[in-house]
Amino acid sequence: MTSASRERELPDRIYTLLVEEEDVRVCRDIPESACHEQPRAFVLQLAAQTLTKIGDALTSSRLVLAWMLSALGSPAIFIALLVPVRESLSLMPQLFVAQFVREHAVRKMFWAWGSVAQGLALALMVPAVLLLREFALGLAVVILLALFSLARGVCSVAAKDVLGKTVSKSRRGRLTGLSASAAGAVTLAVAVLLLLVPELAGQGADGNASLFAAILALAALLWLAAAAVYAGVPEVPGATQGGANAILEALRSLSLLRTDRQFRNFVTARMLLISSAFAIPYIVVLIQRGAEGQLLSFAALLLAEGAAGLLSAPFWGRWSDTGAHKVMAAAAAISVAAMGVALGLYWLLPGAIGMVPVASLLLFVAAVAHQGARVGRKTYLVDMASSENRAQYTAVSNTVIGLFLFSGAGLGVIDVVYGTASVLLFLALIGVLAVWRSLSLPSASD
Repeated sequence: MTSASRERELPDRIYTLLVEEEDVRVCRDIPESACHEQPRAFVLQLAAQTLTKIGDALTSSRLVLAWMLSALGSPAIFIALLVPVRESLSLMPQLFVAQFVREHAVRKMFWAWGSVAQGLALALMVPAVLLLREFALGLAVVILLALFSLARGVCSVAAKDVLGKTVSKSRRGRLTGLSASAAGAVTLAVAVLLLLVPELAGQGADGNASLFAAILALAALLWLAAAAVYAGVPEVPGATQGGANAILEALRSLSLLRTDRQFRNFVTARMLLISSAFAIPYIVVLIQRGAEGQLLSFAALLLAEGAAGLLSAPFWGRWSDTGAHKVMAAAAAISVAAMGVALGLYWLLPGAIGMVPVASLLLFVAAVAHQGARVGRKTYLVDMASSENRAQYTAVSNTVIGLFLFSGAGLGVIDVVYGTASVLLFLALIGVLAVWRSLSLPSASD
């Protein structure tokens, strides 16, 4: 057996095991030249995505980075900036880089170098955590997180385009689901560790700095390893037509929202689905108000999110391969149900919402819904697009959503004026609209 044959044998076996089908050579909507290399492309992208999703779990701006800045004395303003900076800056610039990415027939290296940049940004946080405190630390972390997010935006444009060229329909959702499941398992392990060794989650700055530095260093290594893996993806050259001025072409791409009805309806559904993400922190606020201890504020949330990713992502991924729009609708409905239960407990049994079993189950359900929304909308976008417009679809969609994320600041105003329960009630109504809009989308799997 030649070395080339051996290199293909292992990916073929892994691919056959994961898709669990006799005919592993199903090739839909990918170039004929990419069909033979599909198992290797699937396995390498799965490995790279898994590494970065584990890194995401270890550096969650909603949990880990916020906990880190709070423990090390940074002002609240920097903690409030973490989620908007991480989410928005990774989405908004995509409209302007998509055309530049498209001008290159092979796009995997954009992802690889973007992953390197993310790893370096995290690596630079390590000395900041060890040497800085309070205002200086908060400022350094937010600046580095902004650079991290910009690099992430480049990766997002390239990833969907490479996935659409190398992995067939009916396989893409499975890839996303499997990587999310693996990351969920690691998140679960970290939460269990914090429960077994509660001293790790203490508030002493001196004791925590080395722990946070180690977490950031590990995450940086994961992104660098992912870059090396992704560079080996067997990507076939793609179309490069339309290589005009990148910014002008990017602005012209916005016309897709006017001329492409299916795409416009998808973007609307995706905007409404953000309610599932916005809801989780406010559910946590209600739980914390009813909780007797501080353990739920960190470890239980990690447990819930880890278990949700581990158990639900493969299911959502498989379903997305046959009906991604139905997955989006189901996820929105589950999110609405979680918000409804949280509000009911808060109003009728305020003591019960802080109980460990009740709170953990509630957070688990909310995280399952958010996982489904993410897997469903990613799969729908890739399946809906073609090789000619996938990069533009991704960039326009992500840029619009990046701008829309800033509307989350308005929820803070509602919280101050009317209370947290009013915010959840408003988000539940948005979730109902998300169910309707998602179900009205045509299937993209055929």
